Amino acid sequence: MYNNSYVRNYGNQQNMYEQIDSQINQLQQMKEQIKNNQQPAINQTFQLAPTNNHTIRYANTINDVIKESVYYDTPFFSKDMSVLWLKNIKGEIKTYELNEIMPKDEKDIQIEYLQSQIEELKGMINNDADVTNVVTEQDAADTTGDDETTGKSIKKNKSTSIQKIPRSKKE
Repeated sequence: MYNNSYVRNYGNQQNMYEQIDSQINQLQQMKEQIKNNQQPAINQTFQLAPTNNHTIRYANTINDVIKESVYYDTPFFSKDMSVLWLKNIKGEIKTYELNEIMPKDEKDIQIEYLQSQIEELKGMINNDADVTNVVTEQDAADTTGDDETTGKSIKKNKSTSIQKIPRSKKE
């Protein structure tokens, strides 16, 4: 009975099936181990907008500013730092002119103060020349002479300056 080729082949086939099943099980275990050991955690982040809110951008003209997309209020400076464009998220643009402020010491401040006083006085002089009803103070020169009747010396004040005569504005 065991010499029967059918039984022998069946037994070999059964062993082969068992071997194949065991190999399949081993391969599936290996596959699971590889998945567990090598599968990285999927943590992808997508940056849709820049996160650095403190950037300075440079532009040559306002047209360059108009073309740029912004996600927060963004300053744009000209290359020579003389113009500032401030663009908000609505696309509105404000333009500012920048001037350098030089630090001043006490002497510089005093010089500017004196120059402003000089300019103020020049303005007052120009305004006085236009006004005709101003009386100027007279310079008086003392002269002494003898009174012919009594022989006593008398002091007289004589004007040495020309007096402006007040006029009404109607004339």
